Amino acid sequence: MTTMGAGMDGQVVRRRGTLLAATALAAALVLTGCGADGSGSADTAAEAPAIGDAAQRDNAVGAPEPAVEPQKGGAGAPQEGGTGAPDLRIDQRAIIYTGSMRVQVNNVDAAARDLSALVTRSGGFIGGDQRRSAEADAVAELQVRVPAEKFTAVVDEIAKLGTQQSREISTEDATEAIVDLDARITSQRARVESARRLLARATSITDLVSLENELGRREADLASLEAKKRRLADLTALSTITVTLAGPAAKTGEEKTETGFLVGLKGGWKAFVASMTVLLTVLGALLPWLVAFGVPVAVLLLVLRRRKKTSTPTAPVSAPPQVPAARSAP
Repeated sequence: MTTMGAGMDGQVVRRRGTLLAATALAAALVLTGCGADGSGSADTAAEAPAIGDAAQRDNAVGAPEPAVEPQKGGAGAPQEGGTGAPDLRIDQRAIIYTGSMRVQVNNVDAAARDLSALVTRSGGFIGGDQRRSAEADAVAELQVRVPAEKFTAVVDEIAKLGTQQSREISTEDATEAIVDLDARITSQRARVESARRLLARATSITDLVSLENELGRREADLASLEAKKRRLADLTALSTITVTLAGPAAKTGEEKTETGFLVGLKGGWKAFVASMTVLLTVLGALLPWLVAFGVPVAVLLLVLRRRKKTSTPTAPVSAPPQVPAARSAP
């Protein structure tokens, strides 16, 4: 009995050892599989940015119009918080301000000097100055450029130079145009650099000439885009105001047109005088030609007529037939 009990205990121990070994092997296989999956996911995650960067570089070189990454704090930048919405704050927009004003003043020249001093104090300058001096009805038209942030204040100060007769203000949002130009300039610069690299590796005359022409065309396109951006930057940085300073007797363009018999008579007389002026002008222009050619032609015709009269023979005058006298009756 003792021997049989010892044999049964040995079998139980061996079974338990076998079960434990199988359990340990299964656990090792499971852990190995998880480790392999984890390392594969890590490798895939590590390779994804590299593939994305390469694809992005290829798109930047080959694509003509890549997407623009918004800059933080700039026009059109996304708001913080990951919403992706554009920044609509007015201080982040590129606004072009333009205006025109007509102000009636007592002395046009003095008002023009005051306007020039006002624009200079605000940090701007006079872009154009046209004047018609005729004392009371004198008119001066000045084009001033002032910083955009001082546009409203300068307009109000100009209105105080005299009596404001008209004011027109307009604005234009150039934010999207500037963002688009930035994207096109970035793309065009990448294309120029690509053409330069290809030109450096050219081995034949044909390739060299072709790449030089292509590089010149791309550089010209880049220069044109940069010039457009500088123009927009100038318009957004400096606003334009067209100021008309009119004397006390200067007429405005909004005055009504007079009608009536006297007005028609005056208009007809002006048209008659204008027509006679044109006719006399044409006659004055033709008179030298008439004198130069008309007088010799008239003299020639007179000489020919006299010669014709001299060469024509005169016919003899025949005596009238005599009528016989009648005989008297016996």
